[in-house]
Amino acid sequence: MSFLQIYLQALLIILSMMAILWIISIIIKNVSIVDLFWGFGFVVAAGFYYLKTGGEDPRRNLVLALAAIWGLRLSVYLTWRNAGKGEDFRYRQFRKNYGENRYWWISFFQTFLLQGLLMWLISAPLLGAQYYSEGRALGFPDYFAVALWLTGFIFEAGGDWQLAAFRGNPSNKGKVLDTGFWRYTRHPNYFGDSAVWWGFGLLCLNAGSYVPALGSLLMTALIIKVSGVALLEKSLKEQKPEYREYIRKTSAFLPWFPKK
Repeated sequence: MSFLQIYLQALLIILSMMAILWIISIIIKNVSIVDLFWGFGFVVAAGFYYLKTGGEDPRRNLVLALAAIWGLRLSVYLTWRNAGKGEDFRYRQFRKNYGENRYWWISFFQTFLLQGLLMWLISAPLLGAQYYSEGRALGFPDYFAVALWLTGFIFEAGGDWQLAAFRGNPSNKGKVLDTGFWRYTRHPNYFGDSAVWWGFGLLCLNAGSYVPALGSLLMTALIIKVSGVALLEKSLKEQKPEYREYIRKTSAFLPWFPKK
């Protein structure tokens, strides 16, 4: 089976899962469930690619394991973080703007279909690294890719854990977290997410697959310019006056020592 055939089959699977999620969101009136599925969706995609490309190969095993660890950790964390909090404020605002009678179907195109297509496009390195892996032994470039993935995973998971602990302390309400990973970058979780996907991108390149590695670039672009850094900082500047000083002294994305 060709690369394109496998990739298109994955699109059908991802969109089918998104359609089911959309129906569930209508029943429970909570579009936020789409965010909980983001990480798990990549696990499904990686597992599907693994089965379709033959499996039982060092690089395939590695890609599947790393994708499962990253995706399951993210979905479990978001499910725990959002438990009992209802629908995210972004979707509540959309529901208000479009009206309850219209948003139920608009949400499919605006949120579920869009995220499904993005998930499919971004997942390309997971397929490229596995499809072209046959006969290619792991080498130093692959170990470097794993080291990059591990760095990203530590920043992402560590940043999430530190932020959860910070928010869990009532005395920190209204304050800005500027210790731990957050001392060196304003967005350790977003930086970590990007580094994880560049790890996948390098594994894809090391397998001799080049165009699919652009999925890692797309993930980084979304994190920095669309749904991550840009969107979050806009709201934080308005909510927390202290955040402007934090911006002045702390690196926006790549970890670095704070300015004095």
